[in-house]
Amino acid sequence: MSAHESAPAHPAVTAPVLSVTDIRKQFFGNEVLHGISLDLVPGTVHGLVGENGAGKSTLMKIVAGVYRRDGGDVRIDGVSVDFGHPVEAAAAGVATVFQEFNLLSDRSVAQNVFLGREPRRRGLIDTAQMRRATAALLDDLGISGIDPDSQVGSLTVAEQQIVEIVKALSIDARVISMDEPTAALADHEVAILYRVIRRLRDRGVAILYVSHRLKEIFDLCDTITVMKDGSLVSTDPAAALDQPTLVRRMVGRPISAFFPDPEPGTELGALLVRVRGGGNTQLDDIAIDLRAGEVVGLAGLQGSGRTELVEALFGAAPFTRGQVTLAGAQRTIRSPRQAVRLGIALVTEDRKRTGLALNQSILDNALLAIRSVFPRRTRAERASIPGVFDALELVSRGPKQEVQALSGGNQQKVVLAKWLATEPRIVLLDEPTRGIDVGAKVAVYRLIRELAKRGVAILLVSSELPEVIGMADRVLVMRDGRVAGELPAGSSEETVLALATGASDERSAA
Repeated sequence: MSAHESAPAHPAVTAPVLSVTDIRKQFFGNEVLHGISLDLVPGTVHGLVGENGAGKSTLMKIVAGVYRRDGGDVRIDGVSVDFGHPVEAAAAGVATVFQEFNLLSDRSVAQNVFLGREPRRRGLIDTAQMRRATAALLDDLGISGIDPDSQVGSLTVAEQQIVEIVKALSIDARVISMDEPTAALADHEVAILYRVIRRLRDRGVAILYVSHRLKEIFDLCDTITVMKDGSLVSTDPAAALDQPTLVRRMVGRPISAFFPDPEPGTELGALLVRVRGGGNTQLDDIAIDLRAGEVVGLAGLQGSGRTELVEALFGAAPFTRGQVTLAGAQRTIRSPRQAVRLGIALVTEDRKRTGLALNQSILDNALLAIRSVFPRRTRAERASIPGVFDALELVSRGPKQEVQALSGGNQQKVVLAKWLATEPRIVLLDEPTRGIDVGAKVAVYRLIRELAKRGVAILLVSSELPEVIGMADRVLVMRDGRVAGELPAGSSEETVLALATGASDERSAA
């Protein structure tokens, strides 16, 4: 079933609950929003897409009362409003669930939901009423696994996401904006969020949904607005669009340019990695080969062992059995430091938690691995880093800027620069384009092609099957901690999924 087939017909009441008209915003004399207009209708999901820097977050923050607009009009039920603080927006029934949660980890779910608005009885906080109200809100969303008394810090990311949504419902929000709500979720957690969003929509809530994942946009949204460089490109019913059209509007180039062909002169070279019988507590009987100049895709469902395999190769969770051979020499990789010395780099799936020091500068982050493993090379690499930034098309105010101030795509480029500085022969990429915009994705793909041309062996892990199929010379599919099979370049998504789920085994048995 397609996205639009799963969406209900538009409700009979089509008057917008929230309208923004000709919104303009400047920072330091530079206009970043150039007259943006859109309407949010009750009982619909409105997708907002565009590359990083398109102005999506700025528009969301104006709607949320974080920023004051410099021009234009915001109306709730046709009445002009001017929110000067998120509390004012909340009072008007407008809530925002930002990518970075605004929760207190050492307090309970109920305490977070009613923070600053605690019900009182005889002058004291009525904790029993808070718990009952929170339980009722969770039940209303069909959520049974979250206890109102649970400490928020003990919850999964998906559960914390739901707590944020429950907070919004507790103020009787009629408009909920969501910024990249699935960026840190596993596949089964995304399914839970889908169910919650559809339930909110069916209750008549208007949802503004921002995501780089185009599949989600088409799965969930009734209407899609495209922004580029602070301007409005288009607003159309989702059913009137397809992915190629949407990509072309977002980035100004066709989807065929997404996955560049191998660089001229790229050749399949020597065997750099061979694993036979590799295993640990999460992996079993792993057998893989990686050659110089080759891009090998690693596909599989969440929990299939993809991340565990790259962590084993990198020594973060080492193999405890089997044989690993690097460039013809048998090795036992016991730690990441040893892996880096052997020419292996790992771009982890969570750049903020394990890839970057967010409060340090761009330059310091780019030199992290060199300083740690090859300190004598620091001076030479410091001089070459600006050239690496230029090659990656890093957009920043300069090397002294803190990494946390960069967009997701530019943060990922800093992670890549950190590993390029080590001059690796083997690069392990775990979800390298997660949470970055289409333009930044293309920059990563071009880098992969360039590394392959230089003779680097690349293992690419991705949950996005078009990415694996579009970039890999061959595809390994994992299931239950094992390599379930190997497929040639250009294999269909259906074939990959059949291996990943075991459906191909069932067909063979039949």
